Amino acid sequence: MKYPGVPTGNWRKSSYSGGGEGNDCVEVATSPRRMSIRDSKAPARATLSFPADVFACFVGAVKLGAPAG
Repeated sequence: MKYPGVPTGNWRKSSYSGGGEGNDCVEVATSPRRMSIRDSKAPARATLSFPADVFACFVGAVKLGAPAG
């Protein structure tokens, strides 16, 4: 199913995929307004999609080591 504003065709693997085939990672797709994430081992399964600004805040908090919750 496609949703307005959710990226669909520009998936790329994380730069932290590790060695070998890099199959144990997530893939991301971006658009000016959305960030979507999926499991690279099961790309047809569920996709998480967030407003780009909300995802940027989340990544910033992770980088700072902010506690969950």
